[in-house]
Amino acid sequence: MTVEDLFELAPCGYVVLDRDHRVVRANRAFGRLVGRPVEEVVADWRFPRLLPVAARIYFETHLQPALDLHGHFDEVALEVVRPDGERVPVLVSANIDDEAIRVIVFEARHRRTFETNLLHATQEAERARAEATASAQRLQQTLIPPTPPRVPGLDIAAAYRPAGDGSVVGGDFYDVFQVSPTGWIVVVGDVEGKGIRAAAVTAFVRDQLRALAMQHDDPADVLRGLNATLLAHDVEHFCTLALVRVDPDADGCRVRLALGGHPRPMTSGADGSVVEVGTPGTLVGVFPEPVFTTVDLDLADRTLVLFTDGVTEARDEEGLYGEQRLAALVGRAAGRTAEEQVATIVGEILAFQGDVAADDIAVVALSPAPLPLPPQS
Repeated sequence: MTVEDLFELAPCGYVVLDRDHRVVRANRAFGRLVGRPVEEVVADWRFPRLLPVAARIYFETHLQPALDLHGHFDEVALEVVRPDGERVPVLVSANIDDEAIRVIVFEARHRRTFETNLLHATQEAERARAEATASAQRLQQTLIPPTPPRVPGLDIAAAYRPAGDGSVVGGDFYDVFQVSPTGWIVVVGDVEGKGIRAAAVTAFVRDQLRALAMQHDDPADVLRGLNATLLAHDVEHFCTLALVRVDPDADGCRVRLALGGHPRPMTSGADGSVVEVGTPGTLVGVFPEPVFTTVDLDLADRTLVLFTDGVTEARDEEGLYGEQRLAALVGRAAGRTAEEQVATIVGEILAFQGDVAADDIAVVALSPAPLPLPPQS
């Protein structure tokens, strides 16, 4: 194959112009592209004349100066006008020397269609992702009560703060619900993962906990039942949980606690003393033979503080917030109402991170309170 054959049989338009932009040579592909015989184009046409008016001006005022300054331009999106008025999108590259301007023209109709389809697909994906995020946020809002219910014999408060700007849904949650005339369950949990799937698993975990807590008085038995359920349903996300059963009565406040791979809660007294409580257990939804232990707590005049790892693993430029700092913070807040203690903890953790939470934060505080007097007949 000769050089002439390469020119004539090239799969793209190939044009040679003189310094006045007259077409000196053109190959067959260029003739097909502009819809004119090559002989006509070579005899009578300047290259800019094949372009729409705006593109002619652009060629003269921008592309020719680019050739003079740099010696070339590459992949400029233009259009050529065919005799019937159809505009064909093209990509044009050119270089120049003292004798001629060499121009390569690629038809871009298919590329433009592809880019349009890609843009539409991207927009649809963004729309679907936004809808999924909104659905996850709505689902999460149904999982986390704005305030805990009023529990006779308890001073209880809770707070939840999502990570970042709140657009990414995490798996942290808390719940407070009644299981007997005097018995209540308080749970703080963290389902692994983010997004709609984690939110769906969180909803499943919460509903299963509510059902299991009605069947079992022992918190460890509730966690064992949930572990078996998650494994039976082949749920991909595991979780950590701190589950408390509280039974306030006239003789005191019986508290039973079981942990499933969750940070140990803390109790604080009015004197500022702080004690970590609970026996660490295995993650929930991972092992077929988990280890969960229920411990009995005597709160008396102490406050129980439960939290997720978004508290202790809050980070600034120097490192993690950690258990020691949290214990000191809980001790400083001791003696206040449960609501004040929760607000103090959440505020301190957010301030430590510059008011932008790196992970979800959930905190619950509870302490015994006098039972209301029965109505007099």
